[in-house]
Amino acid sequence: MAKATGSSSRGPWPAASHLYLITAARPDLVDFLEAAIRGGVDLVQIRDKQLPDGALLEVLASARTVTAKHRVPLVVNDRPDLALLAGADFVHVGQDDLSVPVTRRIVRAVGLSTHTPAQIDEAGDADYLGVGPVFATPTKPGVPAVGLPLVRYAAAHARRPWFAIGGITEANAVEVVGAGAERLAVVRAIGDADDPERAARALRSALALDM
Repeated sequence: MAKATGSSSRGPWPAASHLYLITAARPDLVDFLEAAIRGGVDLVQIRDKQLPDGALLEVLASARTVTAKHRVPLVVNDRPDLALLAGADFVHVGQDDLSVPVTRRIVRAVGLSTHTPAQIDEAGDADYLGVGPVFATPTKPGVPAVGLPLVRYAAAHARRPWFAIGGITEANAVEVVGAGAERLAVVRAIGDADDPERAARALRSALALDM
């Protein structure tokens, strides 16, 4: 079984991670990641389905430079081949992507999206779960929101570390945490913020986590 190289873990992750940033390539990626990590992001995923492989690998290399410096794990969405080449720590797959066991033949650590109680129960040996989308979000067009009931179900039944995801903002994060989430994953709440560091700190505050 192939193993991703150059682990940048800061502890027994993903259990040790609580604020998960998902981002596409952007011109200011390095500065953006630096600010978000200063604010408390402790897991980073690069998700960009538009770039050709060569360009995406360059983006991953840039992201890896930042995450390795801060010992923050790096996740690649849906591409175990590029994750291996980039020395990433995780690949994240969806329900319609390669299965967790197949993905693990290439990269040792795998996260899985879940949208129903059955998918949470059947997640097998995924290293962590994404649970959502909790609220409607344009990053998942056509995918209905699962609402807080699935968050409560995950809090009671999930056997792996899990992150609530989907439409989570500074305004509703406390509600999600109140439903049982101990970890949050966001895209726009930090990615669209004028001040990514402040936005990350606000989400950490909702989780009642000290920096």
